[in-house]
Amino acid sequence: MPLLRINATRHGLTLHDTPQSAGRRLSAMASQHGPAIIMVHGYKYRPASTAHCPHRKIFGADAKSWPAQLDFGTGTQHEGIGIAFGWDARGTLRKVHNRASALGESLAIIVAMLRHHTPHRPVRVIAHSLGAEVALSALEYLPNPSIDRMVLLNGASYTRRAAACLRTPAGLGLELLNVTSRENDVFDAAFERLVPARGAPDKAIGHGIDALNATTIQLDCGQTLQGFKTMGFDIAPPSRRICHWSTYTRPGVMALYAQFLRDPIALPFDSLVHMLPRHAAPRWSRFLTHRARATSVGDMPLPPAAHALRSLRRT
Repeated sequence: MPLLRINATRHGLTLHDTPQSAGRRLSAMASQHGPAIIMVHGYKYRPASTAHCPHRKIFGADAKSWPAQLDFGTGTQHEGIGIAFGWDARGTLRKVHNRASALGESLAIIVAMLRHHTPHRPVRVIAHSLGAEVALSALEYLPNPSIDRMVLLNGASYTRRAAACLRTPAGLGLELLNVTSRENDVFDAAFERLVPARGAPDKAIGHGIDALNATTIQLDCGQTLQGFKTMGFDIAPPSRRICHWSTYTRPGVMALYAQFLRDPIALPFDSLVHMLPRHAAPRWSRFLTHRARATSVGDMPLPPAAHALRSLRRT
C-alpha cells in the first residue's frame, strides 16, 4: 500500500514504521500517479502509545480504516500516496488544542516536501476534530498553490480562526468541505467552554465558515442526504442524538470524501454548493425535535453541561 505513516514528535518529523527519511521515501514514489491525501486524526490518539496509536486504529489495515475507505491499497495505477499524520493528541483539551495549532508548521513541512518531490501531484487533506486545527494552521505557512482540497470533520476550531486561515495565500487556493452534524452539538458546546476563543466570543465551525471557497455539509439534514442520493452517494441517516465520530463512521459517507478528494472533475465543488440547503439547522435542533416527540410518551430533557464535559474528557 502506498501509505506513509509520519509522526510529529518533539524531535521533528519521523516515519512511524522505518528509520528511512520521509523525503527519501517520497522521492522514491515520485513516478506514481494520483493525488497525495494527508489524513489527520483528532483528540485522544498518541502514536507512541500502543493503546492509543492512530496507526493501529483509524489508520490501520482493516477495511474500515481511513486509508482503505479512501481507496488506498487497491493497487491501481492512479492510487496516489496516502500520508497518515500522527501526533500527540492526549492531555487536557486546551493544551492539545494549543499543540494542534503549533503543529500546523509540521504539516506544512510535509506538504512542502510533497510539492518538492512530486510537483505534479495534487495535495489534499482530510482531518477530524482537533486535527482540523492542525490542517487550518498549516495554511499560514504555505504558499499558493499548496493544497487544493480539504475536508474537515466535526472540526474543533473557531469560525473566525478558520476564515482567517482561508484568507492566507494557501487558503485562497483551496476548496473546503466543512462537514458537521447536529449530533456533534454537545461536543461543540463543550469545546467552546473548555477552549475559549481568543479575543471576542466565537462559535465552533459546526456553525459554518464564512468564506466563498468553503461550504458546510450538515450530515443529519434529510434534504442534504436526499441530494447526495441523487448524486449516487447513499449515506445512512443518523442513528444517535450525540456522536462526535459520525462524520466518518456513518455508512456511505467516506465514499463521498474519497471522490471529492480524488476526482474534482467528477465531483465539482460548485455542484455541491448548489445542491446543499442555504441554511443549516440551528444548534440543539436535534435535541429539541426529540424532546417535542417525547412530550406525549415521557420526559426527555436535554443533557446537562457536565455530560458534555465528561464526554470530551474521557480517555
